[in-house]
Parts: sequence; C-alpha cells; structure tokens
Amino acid sequence: MKSINKNIKKARLGAVLSIVTYIFLTLVKITFGFLDQSDALIADGLNNFTDVIGSTALFIGLTIALIPRDDNHTYGHYRAELIAALIASFIMFAVGIQVIIQTVIKFINNDYAEPSTTSLYISIFSMIIMLIVAFINFRLANKVNSVALKAASFDNLQDGLVSLGAAIGIIGVLIGFETLDTIASFLIGILIIYTAVIIFKETATTLTDGFNSKTLKEMEEIIQNVSGVIDVVDIKGRSHGFIYFVDVTVTVNPKLNVVEGHMITERIERAMFDAFGDTETIVHIEPALFS
Repeated sequence: MKSINKNIKKARLGAVLSIVTYIFLTLVKITFGFLDQSDALIADGLNNFTDVIGSTALFIGLTIALIPRDDNHTYGHYRAELIAALIASFIMFAVGIQVIIQTVIKFINNDYAEPSTTSLYISIFSMIIMLIVAFINFRLANKVNSVALKAASFDNLQDGLVSLGAAIGIIGVLIGFETLDTIASFLIGILIIYTAVIIFKETATTLTDGFNSKTLKEMEEIIQNVSGVIDVVDIKGRSHGFIYFVDVTVTVNPKLNVVEGHMITERIERAMFDAFGDTETIVHIEPALFS
C-alpha cells in the first residue's frame, strides 16, 4: 500500500493548489465585483468560494484516506475522498440556488450592474489561471489514479469557462447591453448547480458500488487471456477511489494441483496490476467440467 499512500500525498498537492488559487480568486472577484458593481464577477467569486469548500473537503478526505486499515475498516479509508466530494456537491448546489435567487430579484427590480473594464480584466486573468490549474490537476489525477482529483480538474476547467462567461457578460454591458452582466450571473448559477449534480451523481454511484461496465469488460478480457484460465465464470468490481477491488471466479484444469492453481491466481493478480495499477484482485478457482 506504500504506492497508494504516495499517490494520495501527490493528489493532496493538487487539492492544495486548488485551495490556494480559489481563495485568491474569491477575494479578488468578490472585492472588485462589489467595488465595480459587476453581478457576474460577484457570482463567479461565489462560485470560487464553493470551490474553496469543495477543495478543502477533498484535502480532508485525502488525509483521512491515508489512515491505515483497522478492525472497522478492513478495506482502508480510501472512500473518504468520495464522501468529501459528496458533501461539497450539496454546498455547491445551495450556493447555486442563492446566486439564481439574487439574480432574479435584480431582474424584478431592474437593478442592473454597470461594471467597468477592471472587472473584464479580472475575469480574463481568472480564466487563464483556472485553465492552467485544470491542466495540472488533470495530469496529476491520471498519474495517481484519483477519481476525486480528476473530478476536481473538470471543476477547474468549468470555472475557467465560467470566468469566460462573466467576461462576455461584462463586455455586453460595456457595449450597451445593460442586462447581459446580470444574465451571465444567472447562467453561472445554473452552471454551479449543474456541476453539483454531476459530482453528486458520480460520487453517489461509486459509493453505492456502481462500476463502469466498460472497465469491467476490459478486466474480464485480460483475465480470460491469462495462461491457465479456461473461462471467466463471474467478475465483480468496485472502486475505492485510488484502488479497485475485484472479485473474479475462473475455471481451470481440474487436474492441476494446489501449487499450479495458486500460480494461475498470481498471474491474474499481476495482469490486473499491470493493466489497472493498484488493484486488489480476489480470485476464486473452480474446476472446469469437461464433457
């Protein structure tokens, strides 16, 4: 498990990068959003504030995931990062609703924002920063096989696109469309809710032992090609974030002795590790029935 713990520690660096970036952008956007009267910039800042919470939850979850196995957690604590992501999705959803409510009130009261080029520059700067962070975290997530960090990288990417939307709204106001900034704020609220729903769906699926059928099929094909395996009778999988747990039943030549059968299980375990990284494969061997 040393390699898994090493990967978790690397993933935490991605979470820290996100936290620091989001705190900085939240302070800048909300401050200048109020000073410059930009609804879109304020909404974007609130979006980044939810990301501070989400990234902090991810960091805490990754830290808990480092706790060794104990009597009550024989599979380890790896799913803690997924629980953290689930909590963050609820917070993001609530903030998204709040942004939409505030925007609707402004529409009803005809209280439209009048931002200047300062807000525009901040939005463009934020977009560039978030795209860089998204790229860094996506590469790191693939390297360490972190489901939660990969989801965070997509969130980083979306935040860059949200900043782009805010910039477009501000440009609209500057060229004479006074409602465009407020409309951008409304759309940002929708995007926050959409992201929350996507994160909730993915993490809830994993936490309820949902598993990608395509990945399971790939695993079955790899095991089927292992020397000594006659047929794959059954295969089940579940994800704990950084590690897959796979239960497989295979048939082998009934004339093999215990040592030969054990060698087949080791070849299966090695093939799975080579293909999918940190994977715990539990192999059950049955004798093949020859007619």
